Amino acid sequence: MTAPDLEKKTMLRSKRSVRVGAVAVGVAVSALAVVAVASAAPANAKAANFEGDTPVPVPDATAQIYKGVDATLSDYPPVIGALRQGGSRPKGQSCTGSVVGKRSILVAAHCYDLEGTKTFLYGLDDLSVGTGTTLTVKSYEKHPKYVNFDQGYDVAVVTTNEDIPLSQDKWAKFATSADAGNVWKVGDSALSIGYGKKTHDDNPADVSLDKQNFPIVNGDSVCQGVGAGFKSAYMICAGYPDGRSTILPGDSGGPLVVNGRLVGVASWSRSDFKWYGIWARLDNEMGDWVKEKVGSAPQPTEFGVAVNPSSVRVNAGSSGSVAVNTTAGATPEDVALSVSGQPSGVTATFQPTSIKTGEGAKLSLSVASGTPDGTHTLTVTGKTASGTKTANLTLTIGQGGPGGEFGLGVSPAALKVDPGKSASTNITSEVVGGNPAQISLTASGLPSGAEAVFQPTTITSGRTGKLTVTTTSSTPKGEYRITITGTSGSVSKQATLTLTVGDGGQQPGDLTVALSPSSGTLSRGGAAFPSIRVTGATGSVTLSTSGVPSGVTAQLVPATISGSQTSMLFLTASFSAAPGTYTIKVTATGGGKSGTADYTLTIR
Repeated sequence: MTAPDLEKKTMLRSKRSVRVGAVAVGVAVSALAVVAVASAAPANAKAANFEGDTPVPVPDATAQIYKGVDATLSDYPPVIGALRQGGSRPKGQSCTGSVVGKRSILVAAHCYDLEGTKTFLYGLDDLSVGTGTTLTVKSYEKHPKYVNFDQGYDVAVVTTNEDIPLSQDKWAKFATSADAGNVWKVGDSALSIGYGKKTHDDNPADVSLDKQNFPIVNGDSVCQGVGAGFKSAYMICAGYPDGRSTILPGDSGGPLVVNGRLVGVASWSRSDFKWYGIWARLDNEMGDWVKEKVGSAPQPTEFGVAVNPSSVRVNAGSSGSVAVNTTAGATPEDVALSVSGQPSGVTATFQPTSIKTGEGAKLSLSVASGTPDGTHTLTVTGKTASGTKTANLTLTIGQGGPGGEFGLGVSPAALKVDPGKSASTNITSEVVGGNPAQISLTASGLPSGAEAVFQPTTITSGRTGKLTVTTTSSTPKGEYRITITGTSGSVSKQATLTLTVGDGGQQPGDLTVALSPSSGTLSRGGAAFPSIRVTGATGSVTLSTSGVPSGVTAQLVPATISGSQTSMLFLTASFSAAPGTYTIKVTATGGGKSGTADYTLTIR
């Protein structure tokens, strides 16, 4: 496909501009990760980082940067997002990779050079929407000849601690030396896909998938004079000399695909990203090394079943659906799927009815007209010759069940707080009638500028929650009656808090820690990402967790914050995590002050 044809076929995502001006010292080279490294380029301009920098202006740059097309996992199922603790992009996205084994990911070696704990997130078209599956890193092996991204051998194989929920037939098929001379040639159109930046200044920040087809060019002729220099034995050059369509930071490690074969790994470009892209070439000893490493990666010994999402609401007379995902064991097996626990009037159908381990199915739930409202726990079962696995699904029909009776109170029932300060009280509850109820908490009647934060936002009757009221300097002084409402199904209870603004307030030395949301429900194999905000600090604050149950991984990103900065708590439930409800405590300390908040985690 010629460049003009490609431009006609490609949807215009948006036009971007960048400042253009004279350059005193030539042009630099930059890796496509959000990275800060130094190049050993001997004759050409040195390497430059892109994160936080303004792209280096060059005389031949045009105002039109590139064109991109929205993509989904169906375009290239092996694509996976790479995250790192402390990354500046949403979710800490810094690189892109390809799944090449049950627990193996092919990525750029320079992605390891970035500081911060690395994780991977699979199963999302947009990393900022949904939960997906989080994979932690067991090992990160760079090619033994790798020195720097612009000197070749920029490939690495990551081994994860968990199974990646992708069937073997969808793993990336990468090139090796056996494919040399047959798998690609100059002039071919090659697919590139990744979660990287969509604008040079990453504004707005976007971590959705984009794809583009690039023409492979003769790098020996046109891709010289940058960094340590293009080397055709270990690199592939593709794209355009003016970067009219290009990949950007965050796409590092992403695939270059020709006729379904992964032939290159996104590596580097000129630092203004208005030039060709360079990919690490795989149809040589580099691909052979990847094959060797993937072959030695550990394989799982048993399969698993998960439901995504783990809850669904359907009105009478309507239908809804969820995805049922399985992970493969040591060998593929046939899976018999079934569901139990559905009430009368609900019909469950699997599509397809027969799958193998590592594959997925769609579970549709049709609710007949006249079916009464209620909340039900369904059990999805996967049975193979080697064993049986289950996952729970919460089905809410209409408005759900009538809810359980409960008692609600506030202790103490009066608070005093100065404008611009905060204070806390306890929300108490009682079990009435013998059965515990799930109580959602809200507050009304707050004065202007005041905010009420419940921790957690939902409590089980018989337990206690925390309410923190925060005011601003402009909150009017006075006495206010705050109504606390607890709701369980159709049952509501109220309690009153007397709030006095002025003549009192928060005791010095306290930090207020708020989680949003403060509770969540996970299926085994799932993940949640509540955000953390700390107020009352004058310097840096260190965060820690306690009460994390066995089988659950908790990671704070970042673990130290300051000022108005927020953190994120990454919670990942393995398939060995026991179902139940747990309280995870987040503690903030700094400057002689401390504060805590609870996150209620339910594993189904």
